Amino acid sequence: MFPEYDVIVVGAGHAGCEAAAAAANLGSKTILVTMNMQTIAQMSCNPAMGGIAKGQIVREIDAMGGYSGIVSDLSTIQFRMLNRSKGPAMWSPRAQNDRMLFHLKWREMLENTPNLDFYQDMVKGLLVKEGRCLGVVTGLGHEIKAKSVVLTNGTFLNGIVHIGEKNFGGGRMAEKAATGITEQLVSLGFESDRLKTGTPPRIDGRSLDYSKMEEQTGDDEIVGFSYLNTEKPKEQRSCWITYTNQEVHDVLKTGFAKSPMFAGRIDGVGPRYCPSIEDKINRFAERERHQLFIEPEGWNTVEIYVNGFSTSLPEETQYEALRKIVGFENVKMFRPGYAIEYDFFPPTQLIHSLETKLIQNLFFAGQINGTTGYEEAACQGLMAGINAHQKAKNLAPVVLKRSEAYIGVLIDDLISKGTQEPYRMFTSRAEFRTLLRQDNADLRLTELSYRLGLASQERMDKVIKKKESVEKIKTSLKEMAVEPDEINSWFEQINSSKITEKQKAQKILLRPDVELTELADVLPKLKEALSPFNKEAIEQASIQIKYDVYIEKEKELVQRMSQLEELEIPETFDYKKIVSLGNEAREKLSKVKPRTLGQASRISGINPSDVQILMVFMGR
Repeated sequence: MFPEYDVIVVGAGHAGCEAAAAAANLGSKTILVTMNMQTIAQMSCNPAMGGIAKGQIVREIDAMGGYSGIVSDLSTIQFRMLNRSKGPAMWSPRAQNDRMLFHLKWREMLENTPNLDFYQDMVKGLLVKEGRCLGVVTGLGHEIKAKSVVLTNGTFLNGIVHIGEKNFGGGRMAEKAATGITEQLVSLGFESDRLKTGTPPRIDGRSLDYSKMEEQTGDDEIVGFSYLNTEKPKEQRSCWITYTNQEVHDVLKTGFAKSPMFAGRIDGVGPRYCPSIEDKINRFAERERHQLFIEPEGWNTVEIYVNGFSTSLPEETQYEALRKIVGFENVKMFRPGYAIEYDFFPPTQLIHSLETKLIQNLFFAGQINGTTGYEEAACQGLMAGINAHQKAKNLAPVVLKRSEAYIGVLIDDLISKGTQEPYRMFTSRAEFRTLLRQDNADLRLTELSYRLGLASQERMDKVIKKKESVEKIKTSLKEMAVEPDEINSWFEQINSSKITEKQKAQKILLRPDVELTELADVLPKLKEALSPFNKEAIEQASIQIKYDVYIEKEKELVQRMSQLEELEIPETFDYKKIVSLGNEAREKLSKVKPRTLGQASRISGINPSDVQILMVFMGR
């Protein structure tokens, strides 16, 4: 019934979709197996993409030739560039999306991808022989064979949904759990554990009084995620802000006795940075209120997502508490919030290509690795799809460094440190975040992707043009002299010190209170010089000039750190023989089997002295 494939992708969430697209676009004959074709790329929780550090990841996926940025732009109902008041390294794009449109656009793009087949069935097991994965077995008993398999099971592996004292098997509300895979992998020697996540109630927007809430509009200019010229919406939908209060908290507390979290019915650890409302009022008892974001689910629906009110309390308690929120007095609930508990596999069992150490040709991506978030899942899917293709074609794996991408930081964190709670990306996790900005993801990654055969010629041509434009702008600013009488009256207006002799435009731009677009409005010759270039190139040139010192310092740091990254540790290296290492160091190094000394240095519990001992034993 099935031909032999190059790549099988199991699961069609954000990770699975990106994995399937990447493998197929690289030329691998690929099949995407999912339990439900109607929930491809489902936004299981909030209808939004991007945000702090997450927006950078979406832009990196796009720069690499992935689909998440394009789909996000095509389904955007509101766009905001967060942290504009801070430096460019902190700017993070975020979009509210139309949930249904997001799914439809993803499906449309996948169906238009050559080399990609689909099949609807549950995968209940893997075909494994002599330490190699050879394919999958479906619930209907079909064997599908392939050279590589990517597992992106999300929250479906032995998933249990909790609402108050009720619980039932499921990977999402009204969708059955996946069974069999965890048990088989454990029997093969894998370690598994449990995690939990949750989602808020969905409510009827017609029952809310928005006049009592604070309106949150989108940016005037929609920058978007994709570096391609994707179509942007002509208008936007507002979100709204309201708050919990003491009455809300008191009602919620009445349900604590029936809370699956407090009663101990949930074993898994939940996401630290997205706690449930009951967890928030329990842990932060001194806070009188908590902020709630009221987010529309799409253009043409009244369904509302109550961001900040994730809960697994009994539905009656949820409803009564919601009614005490300002603006929610007459609220109608579409469905209650719930918690979901699921299996994951600690990611220290993977190598940097996301292939498992125990079974060759088997790759893990997404929540199966202990991450949380659409963006975190999508970027793992992209890299797993690339490397599943590379493995199927006997090519070298593709690994992004921590200095090259947030994607590289995320994967290295997972493999080197593991995680005991759902892992979420933050800008603070990236030590080279001045280099890893959202504005330059295309300059950092597109050329690599183009060489692989993933990024299109269109993308590469845009990057080349952008690079050339930026260099021309920088040259103009270095060469253009500005006389005191051309600029001093403006300096006076903005309370900046005057100049007494002519200066280069580049030097003037280095002033913290001077922006390039404003300077061009003051200097007609500069405006004329910039007229051939688009806004993106002008902004990029400005950032590179203004932050040149910091960028160069970070590049020097990368250079120094790369020396450790280049010192490879043989796979057969026996740490147990090094008696000068402490017990913890020997144990963790033997378990993780770091690829380089740089990776070894980032393993939790490994000290600089341990790294020096390794260097001695490696003859360095």
